[in-house]
Amino acid sequence: MPEIRLFIATTIDGFIARENGSLDWLNEIANTESETSNSEKHDGGYSEFLADIDVVIMGRKTYDDILSLGVEWPYSNFKTYIVTSDLKYTIKTDNTFIINNLDKQIINDIKLVSEKNIWLVGGGQLITQFINFDLIDEMTLNVISIILGKGIRLFPDNPEETKFELIKTKSFGLKMVNLTYRRDKN
Repeated sequence: MPEIRLFIATTIDGFIARENGSLDWLNEIANTESETSNSEKHDGGYSEFLADIDVVIMGRKTYDDILSLGVEWPYSNFKTYIVTSDLKYTIKTDNTFIINNLDKQIINDIKLVSEKNIWLVGGGQLITQFINFDLIDEMTLNVISIILGKGIRLFPDNPEETKFELIKTKSFGLKMVNLTYRRDKN
């Protein structure tokens, strides 16, 4: 059965964006990494991760942020679900659907039609909901070597205590490391 996997960049101090939602600190790290790796561009394991995904789930704010970048929709090859409480919200991309009332049964129904794994993109509030529903099977935190001091937290809104086991670490140059955890099912 497909698994739900979180793959997300975070700062050392646990932020996924600045207070205003900006991800500019990621661009700085990406440029530094590519310069120091003899022209080999590191994506922090993103391409490898995507190869095993066919469904994407993200919050409405994350969806809007991606659309505001003015780039072509990067997930057209994936069935994408946008979680929003706004009953009148309109989707602007192909192969994209709305989930207005997130619950465990809806996610289990999505798992039944997925042939690969499901990527939980974010944001933080959605991640906490999935933790509280006990739905995240694996998470890869791409820890970037920066401290923002304030911003949007990776795990806001007091998630329930959940145990994970560290199963893999991988360093990408001097500025980022992936920490991959599996949910402890005991």
